[in-house]
Amino acid sequence: MKKTTASVKKSGPTERKPEASASRLIDARIEELGDWRGETLARVRGLIKQADPEVIEEWKWRGVPVWSHAGIVCTGETYKNVVKLTFAKGASLEDPAGLFNASLEGSTRRAIDIYEGDKIDEKALKLLIHAAVALNVQKKSRSA
Repeated sequence: MKKTTASVKKSGPTERKPEASASRLIDARIEELGDWRGETLARVRGLIKQADPEVIEEWKWRGVPVWSHAGIVCTGETYKNVVKLTFAKGASLEDPAGLFNASLEGSTRRAIDIYEGDKIDEKALKLLIHAAVALNVQKKSRSA
């Protein structure tokens, strides 16, 4: 009797991980932090998903949560003293509530640094997410 072998495709470093896997990695990061940073990352993650239920979660650059819809919307980096939401095209977005408070000198990105005890303006953040998604969709439809 002949043995049959199945070829197993192994994920290489350049292959995309499925969204479910990225979501699990983000869950694990939140759990691993176990402090105000994890709580803050979980909170902004929920707000991003509320603002755009079609957002895709990704895990890039050796451990950075990324939310995308027709391109990167924002990243959620955690540091010792801050949770940083960096908007890929933030310099092109209107920010009437003045949420952007970091990376203001660049010509492309803008960031929101959230420190322990900071209150998040949920409505303004959701509007910023909507605007970032709309900009991505608009730019993608122009290039198609």
